[in-house]
Amino acid sequence: MAATTKRQQLFNGRDASWMQFNRRVLEEAEDPANPLLERVKFLAITGSNLDEYVEIRQAGLMQRIEDGYREPGYDGLRPDESLTALTAEIHSFVDAQYACWNDQLLPELRQQGVRLLEWNELETEAREFAQNYFQREVDPLLTPISIDPAHPFPRVLNKALCLALLLRPKRRSSGPQVLGVVTVPRALSRFVRLPAADDKFDYLLLQDLIAQNLSGMYRGYEVLANAAFRVTRNSNLYFEEEEARSLLESIRVELHNRRKGDAVRLEIEAGAHPDIIERLRVNFELEENQVFRGNGPVNLSRVMFFYSDVQRSDLKYPPFTPKPLHLSRKANNIFDDLRTRDILLHHPYDSYDPVVNFIHQGAEDDAVVSMKQTLYRTSQDSPVFQALIDAAATKETTLVVELMARFDEASNIRWARSMEDAGVQVFHGVVGLKTHCKLAMLVRRDEDGVTRRYCHLGTGNYNPVTARFYTDLSLLTSDPQITERVHMVFNYLTAHAEVDDYRPLLVAPLTMAESFLGLIRRESEHASAGRPAHIIAKMNALLEPSVIEALYAASQAGVEIDLIIRGVCTLRPGVPGLSDRIRVRSIVGRFLEHSRIFHFANGGDDEIYLGSADWMPRNLFERCEVVFPVRDAVARARIHDEILPSLLTDTTKARLLQPDGNYIRAFQVLKDAEPFSSQDFLMQLAEGKADLDAIPNPVSPDDMPKNEKRSTKRATRKAVAAD
Repeated sequence: MAATTKRQQLFNGRDASWMQFNRRVLEEAEDPANPLLERVKFLAITGSNLDEYVEIRQAGLMQRIEDGYREPGYDGLRPDESLTALTAEIHSFVDAQYACWNDQLLPELRQQGVRLLEWNELETEAREFAQNYFQREVDPLLTPISIDPAHPFPRVLNKALCLALLLRPKRRSSGPQVLGVVTVPRALSRFVRLPAADDKFDYLLLQDLIAQNLSGMYRGYEVLANAAFRVTRNSNLYFEEEEARSLLESIRVELHNRRKGDAVRLEIEAGAHPDIIERLRVNFELEENQVFRGNGPVNLSRVMFFYSDVQRSDLKYPPFTPKPLHLSRKANNIFDDLRTRDILLHHPYDSYDPVVNFIHQGAEDDAVVSMKQTLYRTSQDSPVFQALIDAAATKETTLVVELMARFDEASNIRWARSMEDAGVQVFHGVVGLKTHCKLAMLVRRDEDGVTRRYCHLGTGNYNPVTARFYTDLSLLTSDPQITERVHMVFNYLTAHAEVDDYRPLLVAPLTMAESFLGLIRRESEHASAGRPAHIIAKMNALLEPSVIEALYAASQAGVEIDLIIRGVCTLRPGVPGLSDRIRVRSIVGRFLEHSRIFHFANGGDDEIYLGSADWMPRNLFERCEVVFPVRDAVARARIHDEILPSLLTDTTKARLLQPDGNYIRAFQVLKDAEPFSSQDFLMQLAEGKADLDAIPNPVSPDDMPKNEKRSTKRATRKAVAAD
């Protein structure tokens, strides 16, 4: 019990922290300051977030319980205790989702002329249109099933929307009631657009339209009741590599087997007949607390449809055009520029086109003799793939593709096959480790006769689509030391050829964890010696216990620590005697904060790293990751003076983590601080509508709660001069 108490003092619960993150997203859906359709989009995101969490994390907890695991986690809770608390929190969260939809978004949509109608609200013209649509588009795709000894319960696909029916045979009115199931076609939109005036948008749920026609599909039965439902299955991906003919074939088999996962959640309409709920629950072998009743459309992630279908720009964020890259006057191409300077890009404020063009130029330039690339996730029609295929005709082209990128396996397999057919050398990385690093390397025989390497290193995927709404950083460089080490990383990925030292790169799982711990310890030594000691780290999640404990020790040694963690954070900031000097903030806004930045004051000789890795066990020990230094003076100054200060002074979209694990909006804590949105500011800066002076000065430490005090000024503006 003492050990459990100690863990709970040191760590917040992972599941509780994740649910707090999704509630922060839900807050954006509830916030009337956001445009209405953006709020609908945020609600949809909470639904898709929860789907993935249930089928991965909750399912994983259930597996651990079934496998007999009893050891407490870092927060002191056993798997069964974590699952109980998580399930209760999900029920509360689902209630909050539907309250947001029914009490806020639906009424406000109606006020704007966007109506989701019930069947009994439809006028004659709309009913006739809907019935014609049903006969023409829907009915041919339906397969009604009745459950009896000759017709067993159908295999319901993971997250497929279905209608369950309670049926009574007409010829035997006193006979037993049976269950019927109709799967709603995935090929059709969940919302049927109805005729309406030019400035109006009327819709009907597809499942409601199908429900109106059930009697015609079950002519031998009386339909007593019906309800829409959806089953979520365990989507954890397991395979035994030594038993698989190849990694590729193993993933293909697992993709097929994924449909056979055990059910972990039943979502159903709140007004469903109790007999329907009980029969489904028993069939899917679920406990009562695994049944989630929703007062509205089953699967709220589908309301994302309104964001794209409703053509009302006034109900969305104002359009934003990323800043294009301008090469130096004397540069004929990007390679000329990269021989004199590094290029730092901050997406989506800076256009992603330079990254795509870098790879395209490599494919088209006769002076480029070799191209190497890693890919984890990308878009279906990625120009990067086409560039590599084109390059394979004339130069050595290598691709390291991650087949196990969850939910992108099918797409990645297809592209891997196409690449191989085109002559690209395709590798799948180190067996047992996901390849998550973001690297591209071109080898070019330059005009001066020297063969050089040019590299792109990034914090985000090679995906031009997500680059428009994920914040990420790209570094384009010809730095000989960095590019040589990138070459060594590719050798590790393709031949498992390890070296002892990848400096200045930090490479997981080989050197990264110990390197980060060493950098944190170094800050402690600087603090003890009275030298400047400050850590600023921005990432998606913080879970690794050894790193958290090192941060606690650094705080106690006098190091000031500012953490910008978008999602899960199990560290407890502001605990007296443990983490007094640690502050944690999360920013949830228009763009998904995805970049990873690591700043170490280093006694006054600042070091900045960027990379693909969070401080999580899977990133540090179970993936191939790369974190790289920013050496160029202009690039360093941009991070010092622009990016980090704006994030650390955000009072509009930032939430501050409290010692008890709860988050409070920054403006509620920093009452005297002026409103400031980092993302809005960075957009204005990219458009030339703001300058660095627009970043507010921090609130006076005397006016701030203890866990929000700062010991350092806003990021130094002397970076360029110092370098």
